[in-house]
Amino acid sequence: MEILLVSLILLVGVALLVSERLPMDLTALGIMVALMVTGLLTPTESVAGFAHPAPLTVAALFIVSQGLLRTGALDFLTKRIAILSGGRPRAILLLMLLLAGVFSAFINNTPVVVLAIPVIVALGAQHHHSPSKFLMPVSFISILAGTTTMIGTSTNIVVSELGGQFGLAPLGMFELSRVGLPLALVGLVFLYFFSFRLLPSHRQPVLESHPDERRHYLSELLIPAESPLLGLEPTLAMADRYAGIEVFEVLRGMHVYDPATDPVTLREGDILLVRGGAVDLAQALNDRVAVLPSIDGHAMDEPFRAGALILELIVLPTSRWIGRRLMNTALGRDKDIWMIGVKRQRAHYGRRDIRSLRLSVGDVLLVQGPSTSLSRLRAERGIMVVEDVVRSVVHRARAPLALTLFLAMVAAASLGIANILVCAMAAAFVMIVTGCMTLRDAYEALDVRVLLLIIGTIALGTALQRTGAAEVYARGFLALFDGRDPRVVLGGLIVLTSLLSHFLSNNSTAVLLLPVAVSTAAVLGVEARPFMIGVCIGASACFATPIGYQTNLLVFAPGGYRFTDFLKLGMPLNVLVWVGGTLLIPVFWPF
Repeated sequence: MEILLVSLILLVGVALLVSERLPMDLTALGIMVALMVTGLLTPTESVAGFAHPAPLTVAALFIVSQGLLRTGALDFLTKRIAILSGGRPRAILLLMLLLAGVFSAFINNTPVVVLAIPVIVALGAQHHHSPSKFLMPVSFISILAGTTTMIGTSTNIVVSELGGQFGLAPLGMFELSRVGLPLALVGLVFLYFFSFRLLPSHRQPVLESHPDERRHYLSELLIPAESPLLGLEPTLAMADRYAGIEVFEVLRGMHVYDPATDPVTLREGDILLVRGGAVDLAQALNDRVAVLPSIDGHAMDEPFRAGALILELIVLPTSRWIGRRLMNTALGRDKDIWMIGVKRQRAHYGRRDIRSLRLSVGDVLLVQGPSTSLSRLRAERGIMVVEDVVRSVVHRARAPLALTLFLAMVAAASLGIANILVCAMAAAFVMIVTGCMTLRDAYEALDVRVLLLIIGTIALGTALQRTGAAEVYARGFLALFDGRDPRVVLGGLIVLTSLLSHFLSNNSTAVLLLPVAVSTAAVLGVEARPFMIGVCIGASACFATPIGYQTNLLVFAPGGYRFTDFLKLGMPLNVLVWVGGTLLIPVFWPF
């Protein structure tokens, strides 16, 4: 009865996840509830996934990846790939597949995919490509590359150590390369030619906070002594760093230069009359390439410091500020609030001081001030306050620190100094406390839907093993091949291992099936090593669902994928590995 109940829950859960009749996080929650209500697991066992290393590791890696994005730590890699690829989508895909494949053969593929996600997202934003075309293939090639060496994935190590209990010699460092390398190369070719055909072009959820291109503000920026723009031509210098900022005029003392017609290079103290989006203006100030002109010797020396807010103030028809110069309003006289820019519809701006503008209905003021000023601004009648205008300022000054933390995490996990969970949580914690990102950024980096899905499937995997259902499935499936040629039985074992690894962890599947594989070889009277290799290959062949492998879960949210997207590209790749493994393994490890 227990096996029947857990089988029914498994079938209903898979059907709901594939059909998406319910949100996947609600389905995962329903699986946990069903396991508790039926008594298959105790309440403590059903929710044990909340303390399981898998979702905690994924959560920490989400935060680490966000830290790399928020500091622009991978800009150099993004630019290098952009230059080598020329922005062409297929060239980007090929470069990312090669890089991810090479690194994943020798280090844990999870941090490799974590590294690839922000690079792909940045390239997608720069060249207007959807990340969904790239992220899943990178996850898949990292899984395939993990089967080329003994240290490519922890599953290979588990099988190697467990095999010793059955009298099997441990795996050599490159023993699996005989079958893993050909499969990885064929898989790379398949992904290169079919990813764009089979994967949809989903909108980029991680970039949805980008501002409306029409939302441009007039602003004045002062060139400080330490600005990297000194000696450069203003229009080209800005366009190279901040494509959304347009330079109208350069004010130098009593002289006004038009960059379009006057040859001029920037000097300390020059004031630029510019127009740009909120994010670009905020980024320029945060990078210290320019500052806001000081008022009465008072300067904003800590742009975007902790506790500061960037707001939009919209002048309503009932405002008492209408017709008054900005400098003569309470806002203009408040030394705690800094005016970054002004937006006005259908207006042509010549040389003028921003603060001398007479306000009119519909003017939008982009300002920065301490959170304590928010209540004063809200109390001002006739002004609408819009918060969270700028949320994607890149903290470039902390990029070296963020990159150092990431590399230290990868090195420590790869060398076995510490568990990947320890490394990831430590890196995430240090990134937050050192200001690479805010605590709010960290919370926003977490995708609760994905985490609940992991937790729900962990509970289901526990129930499958606890009730004995997984072993019944395994022996029943292999019974179908009773009396067949050993090559056919090997193919069935690879298929079975792959299927189970989509719902159990890869390591759990290997531990469950290796004894079955060895006993099957004994019954057939053949060598057990081909079956041992088959378990290694099959346990990593989990491409058809996002819950099959940790890297699939990592790319699930940034790519905006649906559950069925993994079936479209993953199932053909599964078949390729099943067939390839069945044909190649007996060639190198005879029965």
